[in-house]
Amino acid sequence: MGLPGSGKSTVGRQLARRVDLRFIDTDHVLEHRMGCSIREFFEREGEPAFRDLEESVIDELSLGGDCVLSTGGGAVLRPSNRRHLHERTTTVYLHSAPEEVFRRLRHDLNRPLLQVADPLLRLKELYVLRDPLYRETAHLVIETGRPSVASLVTSIMQSLKLEPASPPAAPPPA
Repeated sequence: MGLPGSGKSTVGRQLARRVDLRFIDTDHVLEHRMGCSIREFFEREGEPAFRDLEESVIDELSLGGDCVLSTGGGAVLRPSNRRHLHERTTTVYLHSAPEEVFRRLRHDLNRPLLQVADPLLRLKELYVLRDPLYRETAHLVIETGRPSVASLVTSIMQSLKLEPASPPAAPPPA
């Protein structure tokens, strides 16, 4: 978990690959179920309706067994999501400074909460509100800074004592 643009999907996908688990992005599950983009749904139905659906999906997926689950940045706003993520999963907070996230997202038009006159100010506001919630929910906090995705994944694996997936067995000699 972390702010929008902190690398949740990218790092999560790579982590899942390295430990041979399914990767599930709650935003993709939500878009599939809604039949439209999150941005379209926000515009049409509003944030509270989106958060209701997100809560239901996180409740369902947090019971789903071994996988790497990437949640949207605002998932921690609901107490039940924080509780389910903390109690049912091992949760990693990818901590990024708002300025770092802004550098990554300044040209991204698909993030509904950042379609404002001053996206950096909005990220700072989100950070002040959400950072304590991320920390309350997380079992591990990883500083994203500027390390590569591979370095972040390795750091998570070492911190959680996860073993890499075994390479495929070599075919027997002919």
